[in-house]
Amino acid sequence: MKRFAAAFLSVLFLAVPALAGATVAHAEEGARLRVELNQLNPRVITGSTTTLTVAGTVTNTGDRKVTRPQVRLQVGERQTTERGIGEVLSGAVIKDSPLTDFTSVADVLEPGQSAPLNISVTLTGQRAAQFSRPGVYPLLVNVNGTPEFGGPARLGAVSMLMPVLTGPGKQTTHPSGAPSMTLLWPLTSSVPHVYAAPLGGRTVLADDRLADEIGPDGRLNALVTAAHTAVQSDSNLARSMCFALDPDLLATVDAMSHGYQVHTDAGNIDGKGAGTAQTWLAALRSLVGNRCVVALPFADADLNTVSQIHPGDSALVTKAAAGAATIQELTGVTPQPGVLWPDGTPNESVLAALAQAGIRTVVTDAGKLAPAATGGGVTVQGSSVRAQPTDSLIASAMTGVPTVPDSVTVPATTQAAVASQNGLGALAFRAGLGLPTGQQRPAHLLVAPPRRWDAPAAELTAYLLQVGNYLDAGLVTATSLPTLLAAEPAGSGPVGDGGQDPAAADPALVSTLSDLDDKTTGLAAAMQLDPTKRVKPDDVVAPVRLAELRGASTAWRGLPADAATANARADLSAISEQVSVSQPKQTIALASGNSPLPVYVSNDLPVGINARFVLTNNTGLRSDDAKAWYFPAGGGKNYFLPVEALRAGRFSVDVSLRTSTDTPLGSSARFELTSTEYGAITIIATVAAGAALLLLASRRIYRRVKDAKAGRDLVD
Repeated sequence: MKRFAAAFLSVLFLAVPALAGATVAHAEEGARLRVELNQLNPRVITGSTTTLTVAGTVTNTGDRKVTRPQVRLQVGERQTTERGIGEVLSGAVIKDSPLTDFTSVADVLEPGQSAPLNISVTLTGQRAAQFSRPGVYPLLVNVNGTPEFGGPARLGAVSMLMPVLTGPGKQTTHPSGAPSMTLLWPLTSSVPHVYAAPLGGRTVLADDRLADEIGPDGRLNALVTAAHTAVQSDSNLARSMCFALDPDLLATVDAMSHGYQVHTDAGNIDGKGAGTAQTWLAALRSLVGNRCVVALPFADADLNTVSQIHPGDSALVTKAAAGAATIQELTGVTPQPGVLWPDGTPNESVLAALAQAGIRTVVTDAGKLAPAATGGGVTVQGSSVRAQPTDSLIASAMTGVPTVPDSVTVPATTQAAVASQNGLGALAFRAGLGLPTGQQRPAHLLVAPPRRWDAPAAELTAYLLQVGNYLDAGLVTATSLPTLLAAEPAGSGPVGDGGQDPAAADPALVSTLSDLDDKTTGLAAAMQLDPTKRVKPDDVVAPVRLAELRGASTAWRGLPADAATANARADLSAISEQVSVSQPKQTIALASGNSPLPVYVSNDLPVGINARFVLTNNTGLRSDDAKAWYFPAGGGKNYFLPVEALRAGRFSVDVSLRTSTDTPLGSSARFELTSTEYGAITIIATVAAGAALLLLASRRIYRRVKDAKAGRDLVD
């Protein structure tokens, strides 16, 4: 009997992983199959829903063939807590039950091979009962298979949130006490694309990817097109939307529309997107005309990083927050006055700088606000700035959260065709769909999609259509951002949880930007206003300041500091190289030991500049490096540098220019020199050496004479 029980338990132990959909074995096998969805219909289940359809492809991404890949839909229990929603978003294993049976995807999938995935299930009877109550349910697309040399296991899956407004076949009910909702719609580029933007010169981009982003199939064009379609067809949705614009993006596209160049290793070439830029700007103006607009920091710069570039100086933070004028100039719309949407939570020094710059409201993550004040805007303790919270749960659902280690389940956020599904589910949950009776819902939801949302136009349109349906169903009500901000703050509280910021600035990036800022400051200090050109030194170095903000963009997080600072280095170099020492075409003969060295200096800047000559590789020549020279704007001439030859013959010396703060100007020029006469030091040294030689020779002669005389006396 004991043997039988032991054998039975052994068989049961081996069988459980297969029966349970491989929830144990998948940890050993890993995600060998990639599941990509291209259709999910409907996005929200209502009383009129009769069929649920999922389609896509399954690809073998492993190094072993997989036999009998099968797919089925699984549905979990209705979620009633934020923790439960978070577990679904992270791909954690949850308790669920089959919605369909396993159906075959293919007989075998060899490594790299793909096969279509198609599931269509009628929501009647028991299947409809699994969605019988309003709420938000986990929906899992689960693919099992048997890899070569292994056993049956879950090899790939996609999890998502499925909102159910009304159970299939049931009477639609309208919820009461719905929270109001405002939807932000951000428009900023994937990364800042400017390589160089010199004062008065043509803009040079690092590449031509921005032309693709604003082109017919591009991400930025999709955001504009989808929003335009939605606001034209749904006035209720249009009232709830506010467009968040990056002034750097608008300025860059405007520069492109007037003709631009693209930097390559072989030199600059003409860009291809001037016409595309004109078309996109026109579409944007049509979209935002007479509608709510809010400013992002210039280049979506991380203001906390900006504040570390030059600690104690708020000028850069102020410049980052001063994009409203650019937005108004290029769109004709005045952004919400005194409102800024920075990424992350501003620190105390940033808040102080923003207050001085006239910013009265910052939109920020509710997770960083005092827990007692997350229901609405709060006045930050120790500051006059108001913090208006976005909803953290909805933002994380749309952006993506860290996945469970070793999980084969990926969230819908990673699927381009259904990238917004979890956002729709989280919005429905936060609006109170399916929450237990008596559980408090927020009075207002400020929805903030990913700042660089990358989804097809059809997906963005589907998202906005469904948000409009939420408004029509009374799940949420539309409130404009100005109306929201007109309400009195809920109270006051601290901002920031005091913990380690996972998006903290890269120390190497801050160090590089600080060094570039110091050089720029030194360069500006050496400049003087030219009375005929009337250009301010600050205007000359302004492109470098803007490039520093681009270098601090949140888009560069996780990327090399060299890429982030390329624009600032290029613009600083472009300015400094306009003041240069010309390379002599022939050897210069110094007629005497103290003949002046003729040096031709060109200053193509619209300002005068003070600098000093620096001689290196100058073992045969000496000069006064400390003397400051003034080089007027817009021209060049010979300057006679006092030098002293230290030796005769042919030798070379490198001549360059530096400001008093040691900022280099231009590049050094190699001078080939000949000297036929000695300088004073050389003569003195020669005379001294001659005297010493004469003294030694005399001493030697004297000793020889003395020794000879002593020898004669000895003989005598």
